[in-house]
Amino acid sequence: MADERTRYFRRLGRLRRSARSWSVLAGGLAGAAAVLTPYAGLGLPDAAWAGAAGSAVALAAWRWIDVRALAAQPAPPALDPAEAAARSRARLIAAVERLPIGPGVLAEVRRVRSRIALRGTSAGEQWARLDRAALTLAGMAPRLTGLAEPAVLEAAAADRSLRDLAARVASVERALRLAPVDARPPLAEAHAMLNAQLEGGVTAYERLVVAAAGYLAEDARPETAHPAADRLTEATDLLHGVAGALAELRAAGTPLRAPTR
Repeated sequence: MADERTRYFRRLGRLRRSARSWSVLAGGLAGAAAVLTPYAGLGLPDAAWAGAAGSAVALAAWRWIDVRALAAQPAPPALDPAEAAARSRARLIAAVERLPIGPGVLAEVRRVRSRIALRGTSAGEQWARLDRAALTLAGMAPRLTGLAEPAVLEAAAADRSLRDLAARVASVERALRLAPVDARPPLAEAHAMLNAQLEGGVTAYERLVVAAAGYLAEDARPETAHPAADRLTEATDLLHGVAGALAELRAAGTPLRAPTR
């Protein structure tokens, strides 16, 4: 989609082309009427030529009036390159999200980009652990209903909080590398405290995922054997019985045949 400035000049160009076309058509019709009317005298065809020429002249005049009115308006200012890039990126994201696999692809791209941004910091390892746990929980989330649903909502809030904390840890660590010697002790202490909070939060998140897996396992554990397994066992016993009977008949010799007429 073009910006306002581009649309303005496109509209102005269309109006000018339309005005020129109608001007040429009006001139041709007016010339034909001026030649044919004296040639054959006034009649019904001459009225048609004159009417067509007058209509073309009027339309051409209105088109030139529209061109002048639009040209008198100031053109919209050009977009800042950063704003234009942001709009293009937003349009591209919206187009990808409309695809069936679009949301998953975008989520994976954002996840990889965030992981790359934390590469080389102590928060990168915690971020990777959180990613693995979050993906595992996302696979179980559709089946965590009922009593487990509040835990899923709490996990989503904790995931956002821990990712923000990881970004803070990475920022403080980068600043610590650039800080003067006398300013490093307080930054180092803050970094150690934030890193400990992040590690404890990620560990708690992993425990939540393990508990969710245990909930699913207990919820899906049947009290008795599965009906399909029972039917397969019965069919197996039946086949064993048929095989044993055939073996006994084979050992007894040639089976008797019914008399034929």
